[in-house]
Amino acid sequence: MENTFKKVYQLKIAMKGIVPQIWRRIQVPENYTFLDLHDAIQVVMNWDDYHLHEFEMLNPKTGMLERIGMEGDDYEAFGEPLVSEKKAKLSKYFTLENKAALYTYDFGDNWQVKVRLEKILPRAEGVEYPVCTAGKRAGVPEDIGGIWGYKDLLEILKDPKHEDYEDNVEWLGEDFDPEYFDPKDVSF
Repeated sequence: MENTFKKVYQLKIAMKGIVPQIWRRIQVPENYTFLDLHDAIQVVMNWDDYHLHEFEMLNPKTGMLERIGMEGDDYEAFGEPLVSEKKAKLSKYFTLENKAALYTYDFGDNWQVKVRLEKILPRAEGVEYPVCTAGKRAGVPEDIGGIWGYKDLLEILKDPKHEDYEDNVEWLGEDFDPEYFDPKDVSF
């Protein structure tokens, strides 16, 4: 990523449908593409980019909802044209009047993540962007079965006598804590 940017977009990334909410606050360069944003979301949610994804966002010039994703992905056959995430710049879509995008990851588990522009800030000297500045709760594990599978997992983890407890702890690792998140642990 070139260091030719002057502004930084502060975005709140929040999982839809999960209470208490899982969220992150990140700051990214204004010259980021949606592919760069996808990569940043994967890092802050601790996902491994195994699945298809797309963004939906209003184009502020046309007022039309656009799908933004990877060209050539299998889901492009749904009819509507797909804007290339490699070419689409955040600065052409996010404005203080057009603040929200929807990011969908893993069409099987159907994780829906709201991406909201909170502020446009001047670039700070000496800061390596992107940066995660805040957040709450651990990201959902991949391939857990969506919101319902995640809720089941949380119930299992509360009960060491549950028949699936040991398998889940082995799969997630003994140190998995669904309530733990520290932005200092995020490394882009």
